[in-house]
Amino acid sequence: MNLEDIKNDYLRYLLIDKNYSKNTIDSYNIDLEKFTQYFKNNDIKKITSDNLKEYIKYLNNQNLNEKSISRNISCLKSFYKYLVIEKIVKTNVADVLYMPKIQKSLPNILSPNEVDELLNINLKDSFSYRNKAMLELMYSSGLRVSELVDLKLQNIDFSEDIVRIFGKGSKERIVPIGDYAKEYLEKYINEYRNTMFKNGINEYVFLNNHGNKMTRQGFFKIIKQLAKEKNINKDISPHTLRHSFASHMLKYGADLRTIQELLGHSDISTTQIYTHITNEELKHNYEEYHPHGS
Repeated sequence: MNLEDIKNDYLRYLLIDKNYSKNTIDSYNIDLEKFTQYFKNNDIKKITSDNLKEYIKYLNNQNLNEKSISRNISCLKSFYKYLVIEKIVKTNVADVLYMPKIQKSLPNILSPNEVDELLNINLKDSFSYRNKAMLELMYSSGLRVSELVDLKLQNIDFSEDIVRIFGKGSKERIVPIGDYAKEYLEKYINEYRNTMFKNGINEYVFLNNHGNKMTRQGFFKIIKQLAKEKNINKDISPHTLRHSFASHMLKYGADLRTIQELLGHSDISTTQIYTHITNEELKHNYEEYHPHGS
């Protein structure tokens, strides 16, 4: 069996046996594709720890950042555990690989005024109403972009003002919908969504110009274009509104546990990064406004 076949068997194992999400499997596939290309002329049983170390050096020379290198190493460790379980190799030669120390960077957030400006969309057609509903919902409920585009009509309960989200690991959580988000979601769904069908009806809430489910890439283009039109000169990503939601909740008095539940973080240490954002803002305001601040 060649390396490509082994890789594909492993990805099927992640899907069927481990019940990993499609996004996680896609990420593993990308990382392992680099690995299989690099070692395409090698027998998997003859790849050594030193070979893997050389491969990591090769990735470093490709100017991958520390987070990407760490993800590749994690993928290799998991892959080799599978190879040992399946008795394809005798020992886990990836055990010698060490994760690089990642310098945590604070996520970009928008100020409340910048959020207001971004969400001030000129409503004129089905696409503008869709964009308004998407952005209001993401900021209202702190959704991941994957959760936003995967949202189905049956997951919205307007009578209770909630949405049911299936996040990482298919874990379900319930998050509230704010008044603005509810207003524009109802208007988009009741008056505009049906006009966007092209190739038959589907159950996803947000549709693209082909009548299919909105993609993460499509949402990324939309939010980047809106930010450009509004002259918001920040490096905005699909997660910017999620980060802004969490930071603003904390700033105006919400406790970390509540924010953790709303965001769907399994570990509160992940949520604690938003305390650093708030502290940075406090420090900036102190230096800006205190007579002896700087």
